[in-house]
Amino acid sequence: MPLRRATCLSLLIFIALAATARAGTVGREQDIVDLKLGQRVQVDDGTCPAGQVKEVRGAKMTDKGVARTSTCVSRFGPKSKR
Repeated sequence: MPLRRATCLSLLIFIALAATARAGTVGREQDIVDLKLGQRVQVDDGTCPAGQVKEVRGAKMTDKGVARTSTCVSRFGPKSKR
């Protein structure tokens, strides 16, 4: 019985982390309302060079909430070797 509970608990934690780790895409940085710690959101507002998009991340916790950082990243992500 304890093994079953541990398995269910780890599955729920995995699903919660996977849901917050996904990157969403918005048109303006002001459209990001509730950024969570570790969450990444891609912003397609035209401020980055061609082929890149701005990625806003929830970097660290402060007393005012989650601090944001932003960088330009490749629009389609890194290419993987096969």
